[in-house]
Amino acid sequence: MARPSSDLAEFRKVFSKAKHVVILTGAGVSAESGVPTFRGAGGYWRTWQAQDLATPVAFSRNPSRVWEFYHYRREVMLTKSPNAAHLAIAECEARLSRQGRAVTVITQNIDELHRRAGSRHVMEIHGSLFKTRCTSCGNVAANHNSPICPALEGKGAPDPDTSDAQIPVEDLPRCEESGCNGLLRPNVVWFGETLDADILTQVERELETCDLCLVVGTSSIVYPAAIFAPQVAARGVPVAEFNMEDTPATMRFRFHFQGPCGTTLPPALARHETEII
Repeated sequence: MARPSSDLAEFRKVFSKAKHVVILTGAGVSAESGVPTFRGAGGYWRTWQAQDLATPVAFSRNPSRVWEFYHYRREVMLTKSPNAAHLAIAECEARLSRQGRAVTVITQNIDELHRRAGSRHVMEIHGSLFKTRCTSCGNVAANHNSPICPALEGKGAPDPDTSDAQIPVEDLPRCEESGCNGLLRPNVVWFGETLDADILTQVERELETCDLCLVVGTSSIVYPAAIFAPQVAARGVPVAEFNMEDTPATMRFRFHFQGPCGTTLPPALARHETEII
């Protein structure tokens, strides 16, 4: 099997003709904004990795600790900004929409940086740090409060010597729907949970109708997202991978551009000379 092409000019020809572009993004995009991934060596919050805390069981056993972890992540995200890759994607979407062409972002990230960069058509398949879901009534709501509740103010320090705050459950974030007051949880997909069926249906529709797919900053090992781009490639649709290194799916794609997404993506998505708007 031949190596994917790294010919930018050739990719730009394909890009110039695409009418419906799907961009799949992962942690590698946000890493360039300084967002911690909590994966791999050194990926700990206190003495725990994300998979120790991002589970329904962990929340059931110790909702205070889990909320400290997510409060810390929310507060960190409020100090971060979209980088050149986020901005290039958002600019591309706005520009192509004026030409009657479509760009949809399907992201595994929960940081909302795509939205903050200006992207409008974003599917957050793993949810968002800035949305909550009530464990009683099920209501999902946007929440950008800092802190998310008074009891969490100043809590969540990641240092391994920090003790748990042990916040009483009644003082943790609570539902504001009339007459509810149920315990809120982050509206993110935890380990052991399935993705939202409605979002997956929308994703399938996008994958089945796109004529160009970009895979940006994702390791292609987290399922089901790992099968999205190979599924598109199997239809004969061009797929271009932008990543720091090869992934298990690299050899299935037509293009591969190695390096930081903030460096490789902007020239790839810049206005093509054939564009009239």
